[in-house]
Amino acid sequence: MDLLRFEPIYQDRVWGGNNLHTDLGRAIPTDNPIGEAWDIVDRPEAQSVCIQSRKPLSEILSDSKDTIMGPTWSSASGRFPILVKWLDCQDRLSLQVHPPADVADLLNGEPKTECWFIAKAKPQAHLFLGLKATVTQAEFERVLTDSGGSGLTPLIHRVPVKDGDSILLESGRIHAIDAGNLILEIQQNSDTTYRVYDWDRVGLDGQPRQLHIEQSLRSIDFNDFEPKLTPSDFESQHRVIAQCDAFRIRQINLKEGEFIDIASKIEPSIISVINGEMETRKEVTQHQQVLRCAENVLCPYSWGGRLIAREKTTLLLTDRFLQA
Repeated sequence: MDLLRFEPIYQDRVWGGNNLHTDLGRAIPTDNPIGEAWDIVDRPEAQSVCIQSRKPLSEILSDSKDTIMGPTWSSASGRFPILVKWLDCQDRLSLQVHPPADVADLLNGEPKTECWFIAKAKPQAHLFLGLKATVTQAEFERVLTDSGGSGLTPLIHRVPVKDGDSILLESGRIHAIDAGNLILEIQQNSDTTYRVYDWDRVGLDGQPRQLHIEQSLRSIDFNDFEPKLTPSDFESQHRVIAQCDAFRIRQINLKEGEFIDIASKIEPSIISVINGEMETRKEVTQHQQVLRCAENVLCPYSWGGRLIAREKTTLLLTDRFLQA
């Protein structure tokens, strides 16, 4: 079985833009501001369709579970456990939080731990990550009540970012993406987001977007102070940039002609090409595949082969998500 490619699902967002076209070279199907491209997703409301077979991901898993995921995979939902998306943050996203597992169950939501890899950042790009040191829950709630959210900015840890920085956001961390970021997000298969504050703007429909104050206050980790980024590194050949119960993500930097081998029948993985270009090579006869910049492909459990860099290339390899 080949590496599996899927048609992106594009999402209009009030904070989006056109950078998925200008920076990633994608053909965008609308003139509306596109904020997200869901490249791999298996949800009731959104299904990735495989380019090769024209089948939705859920059907592929149902038909070929052992081939794709391996014989040990078990999932109560039966869904693919990871969601991969590109984010074009032309404007600032809402100040938000995703619920931890114990809180999500009580709120009928889903936990969502995610990793952001900053593919491109404009000179003044920032992220909001956790609380500033010494901020208390009582102070946060008082400012939120008194200001309606507009006074929260000084309480949130804001950090500058550059190309290649990354951060693991465990469920419970208050956060927002500032304007000027193009981000690859790899996350648990969840779409539960609670907005604390949305900068007093309206959505694409001209109406204020819904806030979730009660759910947010139950979800925020008020002991999460000033988390640090994993700094950019495009020279080291191999490093782990994120590891948690839901997945592991490794960054691999290859020079032209260098390669990595992926063993067959170990575990499935996701290959994300940040920049550059690679080709596949297998011992058994099979047509060659070329992986280009900004592609995200599913590497089945049964696939084993070599990825060779055609030029200087950076990729992310996501695995260890079988129990997620």
